Order: sequence, then C-alpha cells, then structure tokens
Amino acid sequence: MATSRAAPRRPAAAPSKPKPMLRDVANLGPKSEAVLRRVGISTMGQLREFGSVAVYCRAKALEPSVSLNLLLALEGALLGVSWQEVAKVHRTRLLLALDDAQRDPRTR
Repeated sequence: MATSRAAPRRPAAAPSKPKPMLRDVANLGPKSEAVLRRVGISTMGQLREFGSVAVYCRAKALEPSVSLNLLLALEGALLGVSWQEVAKVHRTRLLLALDDAQRDPRTR
C-alpha cells in the first residue's frame, strides 16, 4: 500500500506593512516631518543612517529657528524612548556630539 506525502505547506507571506510616516514615529510630528523632508530625510532608515546629530545640524542650517528639542526628539525616535528620557539620560552626550559636529568643517 503506497502512501503519498503531501508537500508541507508554506505559510502565506504576510502582507508587508506600510512604512510608518515620520510623523507617526514617537516624538516626531507633522512639523518635524516637514523639516526632515526639507533636509532630505523621509524614512527612519535615512535617519538611522545619518544619525540624530548630523540630521539636526542639517535642519538647523536650513531653518535656524529649529530648537534643541528636535535633536532630543530625533534621538528619542532612534532609541525608541521619549524625548524627555533623552533629555535626562543622553543630553550631555548629545550636546558634546553636537559641539564636535559644529566644529568639524566637513559638516558645514
């Protein structure tokens, strides 16, 4: 008596989730998203690639009214924590990195 084995079923591929808009990421809203788009950042991947300090420097150069809150929000978005947490725990590190970036002629 021959038995046939059915090929194992592969689970159906889950539909890919649409990438969240920057404004949908914690700490970032429509105004932050607009500033980021103006400096060429439209995805979290791009933000990760360049880093919060470099993106903040680009935004500040383009729009001088941008405050340090944007830097805190960007870092919070990358770390997955609130900007308030970043202000408490990472502020000094970020300010030192910002100072270094502003002194580096390659970032101008």
